[in-house]
Amino acid sequence: MSNTNHREGSQANQILKHLKNGNGITPLTALQNYGCFRLAAVIFNLKKEGYNIKTTIVKDDDKKFARYKLEQKYELKF
Repeated sequence: MSNTNHREGSQANQILKHLKNGNGITPLTALQNYGCFRLAAVIFNLKKEGYNIKTTIVKDDDKKFARYKLEQKYELKF
């Protein structure tokens, strides 16, 4: 994972925190909660930084949109 620090309060930082909390995010959620019109660009940059973000295409009636979720790595402890 990259050590890139996003400016506190920035859209990218807020979206990353949202994902790290185990939540998925859609463009509508990003717009409503963080004022982000370009979620795909933010996700692209986070992926470039090394975050493993899964994209799922959701079909809802005649609408189609992406849902993003951070794939967490779990360590087994014995």
